[in-house]
Amino acid sequence: QVRLQESGGGSVQAGGSLRLSCTASSRIEYMAWYRQAPGRQRELVARLGIGGALNSADSVRGRFTISRDVDKNTVDLQMNNLKPDDYGVYFCNANPGWHAYWGQGTQVTVSP
Repeated sequence: QVRLQESGGGSVQAGGSLRLSCTASSRIEYMAWYRQAPGRQRELVARLGIGGALNSADSVRGRFTISRDVDKNTVDLQMNNLKPDDYGVYFCNANPGWHAYWGQGTQVTVSP
């Protein structure tokens, strides 16, 4: 069973930065960050495969950067120039191709 642990959430003012980290219990082909705000659907923020395949939301492109340390089973999300609309619970996701695993989530709040 794959377990995911996130950290790095917090509260910042618009324009600030946060770095989220996720550690998996094993190596997974695809790891990603999703987010969900109250009243909104959970959405993909960014996903990165071991081979370098990258997907990211248009709303964060140019501001957020996803990176992995495959040897340490970690995936990080560097979030710069945060906007109030970036608020929500951010979830680490791992998908080996047959099942999706989720972390508990970490809260991100951005004040105007």
